[in-house]
Amino acid sequence: MPEAATGRTLRLHVTQITPNTRWVFVEISDGAGNVGVGESTLNGREAYLADAMDAVADAALAAIDEPPGAFAERQRPRDLDAGAIVSGIDQALWDLHARGRQLGVADVLAGVRRRAIPVYANINRRTRERTPEGFANSARDALRAGFDAIKLAPFDHVDAARTRATNREGLARGVECIAAVRNAIGVERRLMVDCHWRFDEHMARQLIQDADPLALHWIECPLPETESNIPAIVRLRALANERGVRLAGLEQGVRIESFVPWCEADAYDTMMPDVKYAGGLREMLRIAEYLAERGVDVSPHNPTGPVSHAASLHVCAALRECDMLEVQFDESPLFDALCGQAMSRIEDGVAMLPSGTGLGMALDRDLLHTHAAEPARVWR
Repeated sequence: MPEAATGRTLRLHVTQITPNTRWVFVEISDGAGNVGVGESTLNGREAYLADAMDAVADAALAAIDEPPGAFAERQRPRDLDAGAIVSGIDQALWDLHARGRQLGVADVLAGVRRRAIPVYANINRRTRERTPEGFANSARDALRAGFDAIKLAPFDHVDAARTRATNREGLARGVECIAAVRNAIGVERRLMVDCHWRFDEHMARQLIQDADPLALHWIECPLPETESNIPAIVRLRALANERGVRLAGLEQGVRIESFVPWCEADAYDTMMPDVKYAGGLREMLRIAEYLAERGVDVSPHNPTGPVSHAASLHVCAALRECDMLEVQFDESPLFDALCGQAMSRIEDGVAMLPSGTGLGMALDRDLLHTHAAEPARVWR
């Protein structure tokens, strides 16, 4: 579509946040000076995201003239890369549409049901010193920053491909970190543990038993989420529930269909759809309604940048039921700087819905340029 005719553009920004983290942002311009933003972060997959954008860019630009959500509803992403791009474009289109109506995204999506959204701090990327005291210090800092629930991922040295003896040692080190955080935050606060799919069933059972005295709220993603592992995850859920611990997962689900077999098997107590991958904001609402009907708690996955955080807040504001939203605590000052406001502000365990139109934020183009990991890609 020639820019001279419409001035419409679609941009993909890959931003270097830390040596190990990149955030990927989408911008769509209507050619009249109005810009919508979205986020498609999928760390390490940036080249594949650009390929996925190539496949849908023309349809995305044409969708500027359509009702918001129409683009995403026509897409059927076949993998996580495509899901991330469709989701980021959809966020940008909703942002653009809501700005044009001088409303917030939640207002035009489904209406605002709550403006205060319960949140918890993911302290994992912030914790550079991967020791019990390092995790405990991060947890204390998160409490001082206004959080009252904490999640950590302390199993760097556990992997199903390693020897049993090595994994036992890694498990013991991880449990020491969990115990240090529990001591730091007290017994009354929620404490969650993310396993990042590193365990097999035997090791996951051992974790549930070893962590029993630590009163975990949930254990997240213990096994690789293949359908062949559903029976094992069901068994782990039963074992965890006997000890008052929930099982959580499914953060990489794309569209409602990917959640169905897990719900039908009663595999998880809590499921974690992500605005960056689910296939659109309306799809997030559909997924959440379906989960709620099945008695599954909805706790959206949200461990990356400020745009997905803003989009997640708008979705949570519109949901009928919402347990709590993840926030990546203090990974980088760019979280706030990129949008020129304190998006990370938390008080008494809640984040407030951003005010203003659209998502309630915009990206700082100078900072996008300064911290670009590669030149922005542009489609017209």
